[in-house]
This record gives sequence, structure tokens and C-alpha cells, in this order.
Amino acid sequence: MGKFDKDKDNKDVECEHGENSNHDGNSCGCGNEEAHHGYHHDKDEDSCGCGSGHGEEGEGESCGCGSGHEGEGHGKNPFDEQSPIKGVKNIIAVASGKGGVGKSTFSVNLAISLAQQGKKVGLMDADMYGPSVPMMMGINQRPELTDAKRIVPIEKYGVKLMSLGFLIPEDAPAIWRGPIVMQVTTQFLRDVEWGDIDFLVVDLPPGTGDIQLTLVQTVPINFAIVVSTPQDISLIDAKKALGMFDKVNVPVFGIVENMSYFVCPHCGKRSDIFKHGGAKTAAEKLGVNFLGEIPIIEDICELSDAGEPFMTKDKNNEVKAVFGKISDALILRAEQRS
Repeated sequence: MGKFDKDKDNKDVECEHGENSNHDGNSCGCGNEEAHHGYHHDKDEDSCGCGSGHGEEGEGESCGCGSGHEGEGHGKNPFDEQSPIKGVKNIIAVASGKGGVGKSTFSVNLAISLAQQGKKVGLMDADMYGPSVPMMMGINQRPELTDAKRIVPIEKYGVKLMSLGFLIPEDAPAIWRGPIVMQVTTQFLRDVEWGDIDFLVVDLPPGTGDIQLTLVQTVPINFAIVVSTPQDISLIDAKKALGMFDKVNVPVFGIVENMSYFVCPHCGKRSDIFKHGGAKTAAEKLGVNFLGEIPIIEDICELSDAGEPFMTKDKNNEVKAVFGKISDALILRAEQRS
């Protein structure tokens, strides 16, 4: 077993100009998007209108947007190759419509909460453009490789972890086109030695793009959780995330309102900085479960920056109660499914 070496162990992606695009945050720069990963399509032809360019007449390929549209001829369902990860019982996708709502903080603390309940847990950081799990978990090391060249996830706080942040420098941007991001996402699902775990929490990037589609087309998702803040602008995008999961037939477990309110640590006065209750109202209108409110607490931000997740601290308060309630509900639902 050896350490992961990004120069030797990352799979090269060669473009038609003979240059490589390695998983070190650099692309070949040739500007030929279709050359990478054998990704070819006619840009002038489109099928369902999603803008992907897939599903050209005669080829019969589905665009992959989840709309169900297919080209004429012998259509191919993009979900045909979906299969479970060996040893992984349940996959939880944590999503948000927009960035900055605390989705990664939620994912980290949810994973730890499940582990504290005695469950075997993995956390996959699927935000390739802004991986934050390494910092939040206080990890600055590379994963090891098995003799079969499979990546061994790093373990901390009882959670197995995989993130692009383990493989590239902290300040290095991942300047990647969709096909490369899709391949790395698939590798994190298929080429990581997750082992036997009860819950794999997948921290998705904001939006409804390539990574989300790759995830749902590669593995079956058992639970989707959408994180929002109370503002209307966040709720609009959260509804898009909910709509995406509905379109691709992923069961939505519920929506949680983060940064719901602030309680002054000095005087105890409560302030609804970003309004309050919008996510609960949206959940009721959309017919999905409302999972709870997480307030703004100074400790959460400071501990996350220090690599010490809030759930690892001996603090008995309303935040830990919310995560405990969500974990209990997930465990119960998973037991009912099995």
C-alpha cells in the first residue's frame, strides 16, 4: 500500500493534440472540449432543448438531463448503467440550489451525527470546484492506494472521507470541463475502497449540473436532502434542486433551513437576520418533509475553520438536537427499507 501520487496515479485524459489533462487542476488548454474523454457531439444538433447537444437524430442517445427525451432510433436510457456501490447500503445526496447556504457544514455534521449513533459512515465531497471537507475536518494528507490501485479513504471522527481537496494543493483551482469532472465523480464512487458502510453522505456542489447528473446516473440514491436559507432567493434555487430530484426519480427526504435565526450570545435576544420560516413554508407547499431549523451560532463557523466540526464538541444545545433528530429519522427510514 502506498501514498496517492497525483502525477503517477491520476488517470491521464489525452486530447487529440497529444497533450494531457491530468487531475491536478490543469487542462491541456487546447480549447477542444469534445476531444477530452472521447466526448463528441454535433453542436448544431439538439434534441430536448436542454442545451446538451446530445440525443441527435439517428444516434438515439439520451441527453442525460433526466427529461426522458431521446433521439430517434434505438434510444439509450442514461440510467441503464446505474448500479449500487459494493458494501454501501444507503446513499444520501445533500444538495442546494445556490452556494453559501452551509451545505458542506451540514453534510460534515450530519455524517458525524450518524457515526455517533453507531453507524458506519462515509462522506464524499463531490464539490470538485470548491472542496471544503478537508478544511472542515482538519485533514492535510493524501490518501493511500491499495495494491490494486484503489483509493483508501481517510478516516476521522469515525467517518471515511474522500475529497478532491486531498489530491490537489489547497489553493489550486480545478479548471475542468464537464467530461473531466464527470469522470472524477465516477472514480470517487467506483474506485474508492469504501468498504461496508451504512450511509454514504455525498456533499454536492450548488446547482443542478454535470456532477448531480453523473451521481444519479451512476448509483441509486436513497435519500436527498436540500439545504436552504430563509431568503426568497435561496428558496427559489432550493425548489430547483427539489425539482431536479423529482425529475430523475430520487426520493426527497426533506428540506432543512440553515441560518434560520441568530441568538445573541451576550443578551440572548433572537434576531431573524435572513427572515425566518421560508423553508418550512416551501416544504409544506411542495409536500416534502421539513427537517428542522439550524440557527446561526458563532461556534459553528469558528470550529469549521479550525477543522473541528461542531458535532464533535460536548455541547448539548438545539443544533445537536436538530442533527440528532435528522439522523434518527434517516436510520429509521433506512431500517424500514431493508
